[in-house]
Amino acid sequence: MRRFLVASFVLIATVTARAEQFCIAKDGWRATIVVDQNDWTGVKRASYDLGDDVRKVTGIPSDVVESKKVKKGHIIIGTVGKSKLIDGLVKRKKLDVSKIRGQWESFIIDVIDGNLVIAGSDKRGTIYGIYEISQRIGVSPWNWWADVPVKHQDEIYYDEGRFVQPSPKVKYRGIFINDEDWGLKPWAATNYEKDLGDIGPKTYARVCELLLRLKANMLAPAMHSCTGAFYSHPESKVVCDSFGIIITTSHCEPLLLNNAAKSEWNQETDGDWNYKTNRETIIKKWDDRLSEASQYENIYTVAMRGLHDAGLRGNLPMEERVPLIEKVINDQRELLMKHRAWSPANDMDRTPDRVTAIPQIFVPYKETMDIYENGLNVPDDITLVWVDDNYGYMKRVSNPEEQRRSGRSGVYYHLSYLGAPHDYLWLNTTPPVLMYEELKKAYDAGADRYWLLNVGDIKPMELGIQTFMDMAWNIDDFDFGKVSRHQAQFLHSLFSVPESQFQSLLDDYYRLAWSRKPEFMGWEYEWDDKEHTGLKSTEFSISNYDDFQQRLADYQRISDEVERLSDGSAAYYELVQFPIQGAYQMNRKFMMAQLSHEMLSQGDSARAKWAAQEMEIAYDSINSLNHRYCEQQDGKWRGMMTLPPGYCALYHEKPTVPLLETAAVTPVNLIPRHEPLQGCHVIDLANYTSKSDDAQLIKGIGYDWQVMQLGEVSYSLPAIPKDTIEITIYTVPFWPLYAGKSNSIAIRVDAGETQIFENKFYEYSRSWKDQVMRNGAVCRLRFAIDKDKPSHTIQFYALDQGQMLQRVIIDWGGLKPSYVGLRQ
Repeated sequence: MRRFLVASFVLIATVTARAEQFCIAKDGWRATIVVDQNDWTGVKRASYDLGDDVRKVTGIPSDVVESKKVKKGHIIIGTVGKSKLIDGLVKRKKLDVSKIRGQWESFIIDVIDGNLVIAGSDKRGTIYGIYEISQRIGVSPWNWWADVPVKHQDEIYYDEGRFVQPSPKVKYRGIFINDEDWGLKPWAATNYEKDLGDIGPKTYARVCELLLRLKANMLAPAMHSCTGAFYSHPESKVVCDSFGIIITTSHCEPLLLNNAAKSEWNQETDGDWNYKTNRETIIKKWDDRLSEASQYENIYTVAMRGLHDAGLRGNLPMEERVPLIEKVINDQRELLMKHRAWSPANDMDRTPDRVTAIPQIFVPYKETMDIYENGLNVPDDITLVWVDDNYGYMKRVSNPEEQRRSGRSGVYYHLSYLGAPHDYLWLNTTPPVLMYEELKKAYDAGADRYWLLNVGDIKPMELGIQTFMDMAWNIDDFDFGKVSRHQAQFLHSLFSVPESQFQSLLDDYYRLAWSRKPEFMGWEYEWDDKEHTGLKSTEFSISNYDDFQQRLADYQRISDEVERLSDGSAAYYELVQFPIQGAYQMNRKFMMAQLSHEMLSQGDSARAKWAAQEMEIAYDSINSLNHRYCEQQDGKWRGMMTLPPGYCALYHEKPTVPLLETAAVTPVNLIPRHEPLQGCHVIDLANYTSKSDDAQLIKGIGYDWQVMQLGEVSYSLPAIPKDTIEITIYTVPFWPLYAGKSNSIAIRVDAGETQIFENKFYEYSRSWKDQVMRNGAVCRLRFAIDKDKPSHTIQFYALDQGQMLQRVIIDWGGLKPSYVGLRQ
C-alpha cells in the first residue's frame, strides 16, 4: 500500500506546514466529490474527471454529486463567487481566499473541517486545482495522449496543508495544431473520429482536456485545407467552450476566419482576397463569423495577410500597404464592438463597453513584419505577438518603447514547421535550452501576455510541449541548468530509469540533431534553385576527424541504450525510444548511401554493396518504427505516425545507391580512430583563463553541447610555428534584439588588431538558410602572430547582448575539411 502524495512536477506555490490529513481513498471507500450545480460547466466536467482519475489509481471511482450540501469527508470543489459551497466557507471565515480573489487562474487547496477543499479564483483556476490533485495522485497529463500508465495505489491521502497557487506568469498559453495533413488529420479521419471523417468535436475534446491538465488555456485549431474548418463543425466550438478553453487563431486567420478552407473563402464565388478591391465581401465574412462565435471566449487576430500563408494580395507598394492594414484593423475593431465580443478578463462580463477590453493580437509574421517596421500604427491595447524564424530563433522582441504598451507582447514559437529552407515535421528536436534562451529573452522584454506553440500534430512533440507549458506557467522557476534537466526529470517521474541516464540520452539526442536535424540529412533545400534541390550526400567527412564515424557511433550507442532501458510500455516507446531510434535510422539511411558511393569511387565494390545493403536496412527500419508506433495499444495511433513529405521534400524517400548485384559483400570498419590533430587546435570553451561576470558557460546547446555566452572571455593558445593563423568561429545564429541592434563580437589575438564579426543576414537569404540548417553562423578571420612566443591569448568581446560562441578552431595549415569543424 502506498500513500499520496507525489509532488507536482513544476510546483510554484505557497505551502503551509503540514496540517490535517485527508483520506481520498482507502479499503474500498472513496471520498465523494461535491460541486455546486451552478458552477461553471468546465468545473463540473473536470470534477467528474477527478472522480475517474481516482478510479485509474485505485480501481474504484469517486462519486460526484452536484449539490450545495456537504458532509465531513467530502472533496468540495468550487469557484469563488460562483459556488455557494465555497462562498459559504468564506462567509463563515473557514476559508481565506484573499490571496486569490480577483486573480487570474489561481487556486487554493486546503483541508477544512474534515473536507478537502479546492477553490479557484475563476473557472480555469478551479479546473487547474482539480487537475493538480489528479497529477499528484499519479495521473499524468499525458495519460491518454502518450499512454503514460497510472501506478495502482490502495490508499490515497492529502496531507500537504494549505496550498496557494498564484497566477501564471504568462496570461494566455496554448498550442497551434498545424500541418496536420500527414498525422492528426488522417488519424482522426480514419481512426479516432471516422464517423465524421475529420478533426472535429471528439478530437478537440481530447485536446482541450490535455491543455487543461497542462495548465494551458487556449487553442489555435487545425486550419489546413485538408481539414474541415473549425467552425464548419458547429459542435467543436461548443465543446471547447464547455471545457473552458479560449479559441485563438494563427497569423493568417483574421477575426477567426480561415481563408485556407474553401468553405470559408472560395475565390470562385467570393472573389479575390483583396481588401482594396473586395472590402465589402471580406467585411461580410468577418461579420457573419462574429455573429456565430463572439458569444464564446476568443482571442482575435487583427490585420490580414494573403490566402493561407501567402503575402498580402494586390502587389501593393509599401506606402499603400501600411495605411491599408491600418484601415483593416480599424474596421475589425468596429466589428468587435458591434458584436460586443466577450472579454475573458472577467468571467461575468460578456458585454464589454470598450474595444480595449477585447483580447486582440497582431502577429508580424513574415512580410507583415516589414509592414510593421515601415510605420504601421497598431493600437496600444493590441498585443504584439513576436515570432521566431520558424527554426527556433526569435526574429525580434519588444524595444523599450514597445515594452510600455498596455497590450504588452507575446510569442509564436515553432517545434514543427513546413516551409523553406526545409520542413521538420517528424520528430521533436528543438533543445530545451534554446527554447528557454529565446522565450526568456522575449519574456524579459514584456512578452508575458500570450505564448502560442506550433506543435504540428501534437505527437511526437510531447516533451517540447511539456517544457513550453511549464515555462509559460512560471518561467521564473527556470534557469539554463534547470531547463536542461527538465525533460530528464519529467521522464524520471514516469519511468523507473535513473534521471542521469535519461539526461545522457537526451543530451546526445538533441546534440546530434543540433548540427543537422534528421529531416535535413538528405542535404536538400526545398523551394530553392536547381543547385540546391534534390537529395545529396552529406557533408560529414568519411576521411577526416571521425566526423562521419563518430556521428554514427554516437547514434548507435544511444539507440542501443534506449532499447536496453525500455520497460516495454507504449509510453516509453512514444516519448523516448521512437524519436531516438528514428533519428538514428534516418541518419544511417543517408550516411550509408553516401558511404556506398564513396566506396565505389575508390573501386571497392564489396564495401560499396555492404553500405548499400545497410541503407536498405535503415530505410526498412524507419518504416517498421513508424508502423510499431501506429499499431501499439491495439492500433490506437493508427494513421498518426508517418514520414510527412510536405509539399516537395524528398528526405522520406530512399536515396540512390549503386546496383552491385554480382559483387561480394565486405563490411566497412566504422569504428572511430581518434586521429591526433596536426596544424590546428580547437578551443575548449570551458577552459577559459578569465571572463567577465556577464559571460557564462551554458550547457545543453551547441555543437559540443556547451557554449560561451559573451561577455568578455579569454583563452590560452599553444605555441604556433607560423606567423599567421586562421580562426574559424561558429556562433549561435540569433537575430538582433530589435531594429538598431546587431549581432557583433570582437576578437583579438595577443595585443594585435581587434577584428569584428557581425552576423548580418536577411530571411530566406542563402546565409540564413545555411545557418538554420546547421544551427550555426560561421566566420573565418586571419590574424598575424609572433611565431616565437611560447603561448598566445585570444580574447572575445560581446558588442551586442547575448552572443554565444559554440566552436572556435585555430588553423595554421593543418585543418582538413569536415562538416562543422573539430570536436572539443
